Amino acid sequence: MKNELSIAFIGGGNMAAALASGLAGKVCPAGNIHVIDINEEAHASWRARGMTTATAADEALARCRVWVFAVKPQNMKDVVASTRQWLRPDTLVVSVAAGIRADTLAGWLGTPEQPFRRLVRCMPNTPALVGAGMTGLAALDGVGQEDRELAASLLASVGDVVWVADDAALDGVTALSGSGPAYVFLFLEALIAGGQKVGLTAEQARQLALGTLAGATKLAAESSEPPSVLRERVTSKGGTTAAALASFGAAGFAGIVEDALAAAARRSRELAEEFGK
Repeated sequence: MKNELSIAFIGGGNMAAALASGLAGKVCPAGNIHVIDINEEAHASWRARGMTTATAADEALARCRVWVFAVKPQNMKDVVASTRQWLRPDTLVVSVAAGIRADTLAGWLGTPEQPFRRLVRCMPNTPALVGAGMTGLAALDGVGQEDRELAASLLASVGDVVWVADDAALDGVTALSGSGPAYVFLFLEALIAGGQKVGLTAEQARQLALGTLAGATKLAAESSEPPSVLRERVTSKGGTTAAALASFGAAGFAGIVEDALAAAARRSRELAEEFGK
């Protein structure tokens, strides 16, 4: 833990709360975390954990080594403008806001002629709320190795992290892991509904579906073999698994997943154009 590290969360929603909970007492003391949130009713829960709060950007920002922007993308431009007077050259800016390109945010923090490039853009996902998140990160060229390690440690407090090259790659991260939990939940819904149709109770189907998905994912994560080999080992010629996989194949399952990710990545690019104006 770095006792001298101070962090500001600009926006105090669910993702900020998850990150702050992961950081407090591990990466830095809770008292070194400052939260800016317009919802004053939410401040009590932050203060109960030993953190300081404000309803608007204030001078405390100047004392914070790291700023984490966690506001809705449609509000980001105005929020950034309200903070700029306290930005210092050695501030590390971390954005977890969806849909705002790193270069766009750099221009808002600085100027179009002199953008602020000590900036890391991140795309976490909702399992971060239970400490099992997956986050993609991309850094601008003003971020040194020490800052990269610091940014990674912040997001690693709520799960695993993967560095990617740039905003274009983050569109892929958004499509796969950012939106991915929704795909998993949809598959779980279908498994549970299908289980009931073949004779299980709702609770039996839910328990079996959740356990099977968790166990298969754990096996894939800990195995040195690719998922294709693991799948083949479950599949006996002419057996029950082969019948199910044939049905998936006939429906074009792999193509459906590929098309879904392509649609999500395309929408990510469109939102960046919309919110970056």
